[in-house]
Amino acid sequence: MRLEYNFELSQVDTPCFSVESVEGINKLFTLSALVLNVFSTRDRVVLVFHGVNPDDPARKLGAFEAILTSSPTAPKLQVDLGPKGRVPGSASYYQWVTIRKA
Repeated sequence: MRLEYNFELSQVDTPCFSVESVEGINKLFTLSALVLNVFSTRDRVVLVFHGVNPDDPARKLGAFEAILTSSPTAPKLQVDLGPKGRVPGSASYYQWVTIRKA
């Protein structure tokens, strides 16, 4: 399934992004740069990390945090873990997280 849509950052109060655990490390670098750019106009973003292994979301989140906070332009950040679990009837696990400028 392919879904295409357009929106502007100015149309949402809190931007949300999704990261699949099987996506390569390049996706985390791209997401980190995007989140840093979003922080120039917003105070928080919401992310959902997901994968087929129960440990995947936490591992991907850890790598993302390491990349994001290594930036010389990264503001001081607060990471708030949200709901996590397994999608009923599937082999997909997820972890929601809100990242805020501290």
